[in-house]
Amino acid sequence: MDLRKLKTLIDLVSESGISELEVNEGEDRVRIVNAGSPAPAGQVVYANPAPAHAMHAAPAAAPAAAAPVAEEAPAETGFVARSPMVGTFYRAPNPESPDFVKVGDTVKVGQTLCIIEAMKLLNEIESEQAGVIKQILCENGQGVEFDQPLFIIA
Repeated sequence: MDLRKLKTLIDLVSESGISELEVNEGEDRVRIVNAGSPAPAGQVVYANPAPAHAMHAAPAAAPAAAAPVAEEAPAETGFVARSPMVGTFYRAPNPESPDFVKVGDTVKVGQTLCIIEAMKLLNEIESEQAGVIKQILCENGQGVEFDQPLFIIA
């Protein structure tokens, strides 16, 4: 499907007020979701039977609105230990064991803070700085993203 046709479809969805449009043309499939803004913006997803390709066109206001919330989360100041990978955050080696660290614990460089499970592998996350755990920013079993703050150490 060519770019001019996609632009026309995006404009159509934006101007008509419909929330979603899906078009199949041969092996190409396009789904446009109206983001609710008056400007021609939406989500365009291409899907072919073999490899799937995606292109997103979202309004600039959406990412900007989410950013201030993430910045306000750490109330304490100090070193921020961040996730080196995407995975699932665990505070203890198993459900019956005590947590690796709790708020108020003193940690040293190289001490295990938590485990992040990624692709069925358990990765121990070690402290990069000595200090006291001031805040734990994730819940046990929560999914975490790359570079997401996990702990504040002062």
